[in-house]
Amino acid sequence: MKIVIPGGTGQVGRLFCRALPDHELVVLSRAEALPAAMPSHVRGVVWDGETVGPWAEELEGADAVLNLAGRTVDCRYTDQNLRQMMDSRVRSTRAVGRAIAACERPPRVWLQMSTATVYAHRFDAPNDEETGVLGGWEPGAPVYWNHSIDIAHAWERAQRESLTPGTRQVALRTAMVMSPDAGGVFSVLRRMTWWGLGGAIAGGAQRVSWIHERDWVAAVRFVLAHDEIEGAVNLTSPGPLPQRELMAGLRAALGRRVGLPATAWMAEVGAFVLRTDTELLLKSRYVVPTRLQRAGFRFAYDTWPAAAQELVSRAA
Repeated sequence: MKIVIPGGTGQVGRLFCRALPDHELVVLSRAEALPAAMPSHVRGVVWDGETVGPWAEELEGADAVLNLAGRTVDCRYTDQNLRQMMDSRVRSTRAVGRAIAACERPPRVWLQMSTATVYAHRFDAPNDEETGVLGGWEPGAPVYWNHSIDIAHAWERAQRESLTPGTRQVALRTAMVMSPDAGGVFSVLRRMTWWGLGGAIAGGAQRVSWIHERDWVAAVRFVLAHDEIEGAVNLTSPGPLPQRELMAGLRAALGRRVGLPATAWMAEVGAFVLRTDTELLLKSRYVVPTRLQRAGFRFAYDTWPAAAQELVSRAA
């Protein structure tokens, strides 16, 4: 199978490529050469993430496109960063859509990265693809959180508005992908917990939706193989849990008894020092994978304690 992966040099792109050594994988990157961390069987092609160029020839006759392009959200939500987050997602998605539309032999499926952040901040009930509440101006949420929700909506809209009648479109509403790789969310949480800082944040009632890296790859492969799946699909484990329980499970896996709690203002100070934003810590992302499970997908890691133990066993 030939899969073209725009923006595939990030963490999830690397883990996806590692899991498919026997397929033809083409990563579109702004850099002339792929990072040394990319598997050797991956071929790199240059693109600018905005315009259709020679890279579009790779889509002709390809089996699938997995678009992962977009600036990291692990940053301070300044006006400049928010604009880059929006532009890098929307412009790259539109470019992919135009390239697919121009193909004589278009890919049969276009998997487009999206985010579970598109759903509302809530505690009362889980959000799924059918009955979930989309976010924006919900009670109890800071107004500035609407920026990331607006980005998520625009991201998905850019795919929906692309006219690709010969190509199935799927939006992958992905939760936090837990991987022991350095630089990812799990490595940050593990380091904090090891230092004794893995306690509840602002009470810890906010739900955390997550997915083990192996389940994320397996879910993407499942969606690739099931032609009946179109539209939005939640890529998250069926076991979202309160943040305080997530950290307790990680402390148990690491053998650390102490986890100091933090108030919301303490989290603000920590986020400022780490150059990130507290929305990533305080928003209640209560999301479940109804469509995946209904289609027959089986999670290898559907509970956090088992996932945390496995991830810790492989962490450097």
